[in-house]
Amino acid sequence: MVRNEARRTALLDAAIDVLAEEGARGLTYRAIDAKAEVPAGTASNYFANRDELMAEVSTRVTERLMPSDESIAESLALPRDKALSVKFMHDIIRRADANKACYLAMMELRLEATRRPELRTALTKTFAANLDFNIAFNEESKLPGDRMTVLLMYFGMTGLIYERLTLPGVVEPMDLDQLIEVLVDRAIG
Repeated sequence: MVRNEARRTALLDAAIDVLAEEGARGLTYRAIDAKAEVPAGTASNYFANRDELMAEVSTRVTERLMPSDESIAESLALPRDKALSVKFMHDIIRRADANKACYLAMMELRLEATRRPELRTALTKTFAANLDFNIAFNEESKLPGDRMTVLLMYFGMTGLIYERLTLPGVVEPMDLDQLIEVLVDRAIG
């Protein structure tokens, strides 16, 4: 059967929305078909099983959350200092705000990975590669800090994003700009 890549992408985007709205238990072929507004049975023709679907959703989420090459180039035209690191962290928050469904879907995938060893393996590979990329980017771009700096900012930003998405009332009274500036300042030293 010939598969349409645009339809596959639309199905993955629909799966992201279903995960964000209904959680992993709600992620069914039928729910994906309905969200994508395609004939019943379409999703099952594109994804052989749940593990394959979830692994591909993880890849699609990563693609959607990546900054554009233009955005990176514009940022790297600025001085390579602590202020640029702060800007990058603000950019991450902006992408999280613009793509809440992606972050919520990834949270669901992480939870599901605690119960599905195959998914855990796939997500571990994806997230480890992402961390390695960020560490290499920081070093190659001559941004301040080292490997540990990137790790501290990664874990700090992950927690901040999750808190803002799941329990926004906890962080709403706090000054987001100040939180990010202090996080970067303490990570860089």
